[in-house]
Amino acid sequence: MKRARALTRVLSTAATQPAFQQTVLPNKLRVATQNAPGHFASVGVFVDVGTRYESALTAGSSHFLDRLAYKSTKTRSADEMMAAVDGISGQIVSSASRESMMYQSSHFAQHTDKAVEILADAALNPTLAEEEVEEQRDASRWELRELTSKPDSNLPEVLHDIAFSGETLGRSVLCPEDRIDVVSSATLHEFHRTWYRPDRMVLAAAGVPHEQLVELATKHFGHLENAPQELLGSTEAVNNSTSQRTQPPTPLLTSSNSSSSSVYKTLSRAASSYLYPPSLLSQQQNEPSGVPSFAELASKAAQYTGGHRFIHDTKGDFSHVYLAFLGPHLRSPNIYAMATLQILLGGGGAFSAGGPGKGMFSRLYTNILNRHSQVEHCQSFQHIYSDATLFGLFASFAPNAGASVVLAHLANQLGFILHSPVPRQELQRAKNQLMSALVMALESRAVEVEDLGRQLLLQEERVTVSDMTDKIRAVTADDLHEVAEMMYGATMTNSGRQPTILLQGREDVADWKETLFAYGLGR
Repeated sequence: MKRARALTRVLSTAATQPAFQQTVLPNKLRVATQNAPGHFASVGVFVDVGTRYESALTAGSSHFLDRLAYKSTKTRSADEMMAAVDGISGQIVSSASRESMMYQSSHFAQHTDKAVEILADAALNPTLAEEEVEEQRDASRWELRELTSKPDSNLPEVLHDIAFSGETLGRSVLCPEDRIDVVSSATLHEFHRTWYRPDRMVLAAAGVPHEQLVELATKHFGHLENAPQELLGSTEAVNNSTSQRTQPPTPLLTSSNSSSSSVYKTLSRAASSYLYPPSLLSQQQNEPSGVPSFAELASKAAQYTGGHRFIHDTKGDFSHVYLAFLGPHLRSPNIYAMATLQILLGGGGAFSAGGPGKGMFSRLYTNILNRHSQVEHCQSFQHIYSDATLFGLFASFAPNAGASVVLAHLANQLGFILHSPVPRQELQRAKNQLMSALVMALESRAVEVEDLGRQLLLQEERVTVSDMTDKIRAVTADDLHEVAEMMYGATMTNSGRQPTILLQGREDVADWKETLFAYGLGR
C-alpha cells in the first residue's frame, strides 16, 4: 500500500509538470527533460563530436574514445568505475557516430544522482592511459575484421566513403586499419580537449524532475569553460603520436577489468578495409604545414559528390548492389515525404516478410522479392544527417542473376515514383506504418532520451512526436513526387542527382549510366 501511495504521488506530481523543459546554463550547456512518470529513468550526455569532425591526423579518435568510455578516470580506477556502474543496477552504454557521441544510463529513478555523476566522470575525465589504448588496439583489429567480413555492415560504410569522397560524413565510424597503431593517448587527449566543450553538449533525461537535473548539471558540468581552440591537435601531440607508433605494438594480455568489445553498440557502426587505402603516415609527411583549425572542421559542410565503385569478390555467396542519391537534410520540410517514400518502397529479406503491418505489401516485396527468387534481400534505406541524407535501395542476389539486371530492377522502382501517381490507399498505408514505427520506438525511455538529446544537439529545437505525426499525416502523393524529383529526377541539372553506385561480387555494371538514364534517373 505504501508503495502504491508513493507511486500515486509521483504520478500526480509528474502530471502537473510540462511535457518538455529546457534550461541553458551560463556556460551554454543545455539541460532538457521529458516528463515521463514511472519507476525507471534514463539520462544521457550528448556531445557534438564524431567522425565527421576528424581530420587525417585525428581519424579514429571517436572510435577509441567510445571504446575507452567507463575505463579509468581522473577520480576512479578502471575497477572502481566498473564497481560504480554495477552499483546503480542499470544499463550504461556509450555510442560514437558520425555526428555525435553519447553516454547514456537507464536505471531506477532513485539512482539518478549517481548515474549523472558517473556519466559526467566518464565523459569529462577519462584518463585515456597509454596502456588502455594499447589494449584496445587488438580489440579494434578484431572488430574491424569481423565487420568488414559482413557486407551488410561493411558496404554502407563504403557507400558513405564514395558519396562524400572520404571527408566529413564519408569518414568511417570505426578506426581505419592504418590508424589503429597510430592513435595514441596524446592524440585522444588533444581531440577530447578540443571538442568536449559545454556549448557542444546536451544533458537530457526522461523520468527525472527538471529542477533535479539542472542542479546535477550545475554540480557536474557547471565548471566547464568554452576556452578558444584555434587548432585541432597541436603539432607536438601529433608528432608524439607518430613517433610513439613507429614500431608494431607488443601484444598485451587483456586485463581482468576491461569490458568486452561491443560489436553491436550502434546500428550505424561498421568498418571498411577499402576505406583510406593510402598510408596515413605518408599523407602526414606530404601534408602542408598546418593542422585544420577547430573553426574549419566545426563548420565544414558535407560535400556530396556521388560516384561508382566495384569491389571484386568471387568468394561470397551473394553479390550486392547499392544505388543511392543525396536527400534532404534533417531540418528540411521534405524530410517527412522522404521518410514516407522510404516506407512505401520498404522491402526486406526473402524470409522476413512476416504478416500484415511488417511491410509485406511494400513495393520492393511485391515487385522484386515476390517475383524474382534469385534476389535474397532488397530494401530501401535512408541515412539522415544534419546537412545531408543518403537515400536509396540495395539488393543482395545470387551471382547468376546478373548485376545489370538487378540494378535495372532497382532503377525501375524509383522510376515508378517519378512517372506514376501513388494510389491513395498505398500512400495511407505507408504513412500509418511510419507513424506506428515512430510511436512504438519512443515507447522505450532510452530511445526517447536519445531522440531528445540528438534533436537538441543537431537541430537545436525540440520536435514532439505529435508534431511529427501531424506532418506525416499531411504528406500527399504530390509531395512524394516532388521529393523523388528533387533527389533523383533527370529533368534538371543538379549535383544532388549524381548517383552513388556500389557493387560487390563477380561482375561490374559498365553501362550503369545508360541503365539509369533509361528509367529517367540521375544525370
